Amino acid sequence: MRTIDGRIQVLDRSDVDTDQIIPKQYLKRIERTGFGEFLFSDWRKEGLDLDPERPILVTERNFGCGSSREHAVWALQDFGFRAVVAPSFADIFYGNCTKTGLLPVVLAPQEVRELMRAERATIDLERRTVEWEGGSATFEINPETRRRLLEGLDEIALTLEATGDIDRFEAAGGPAGSLTTSV
Repeated sequence: MRTIDGRIQVLDRSDVDTDQIIPKQYLKRIERTGFGEFLFSDWRKEGLDLDPERPILVTERNFGCGSSREHAVWALQDFGFRAVVAPSFADIFYGNCTKTGLLPVVLAPQEVRELMRAERATIDLERRTVEWEGGSATFEINPETRRRLLEGLDEIALTLEATGDIDRFEAAGGPAGSLTTSV
């Protein structure tokens, strides 16, 4: 992931919890696919119009609060979102996003309001910028999280990066090699 460019989808709501993102009755799968069709299902029944051709979701504060279900992130990705921009995120939701490759971008509330009025945006992860017609903003992201997203590394890939260290640890007897027992 380097740059996300496209039309934005506005969800002008605060405190969107994970049960609103993907209601519990749809959590019967163990794979990460097939959840997109149920994204915001209750709100869509009430008229919320979502466009899968808009890769950037722009919303209000405290997005992803509630339970820690990873399914919420999977549903957003499966629907087609590649980034979510908000003034704040629930901590666990933010972490789930970065672990699965959905980019959470925190901007100041006024910047989010300006972005909501735009049609398109470009998010540049390398430069840590969001640009839209008539405005731009920078965002902060943990350097290690940024590296993982830029390189497409999940937790398994990070573990594989340490294969040499793991092999040396095991060859030395692992934690048992440093323990002594007395009888």
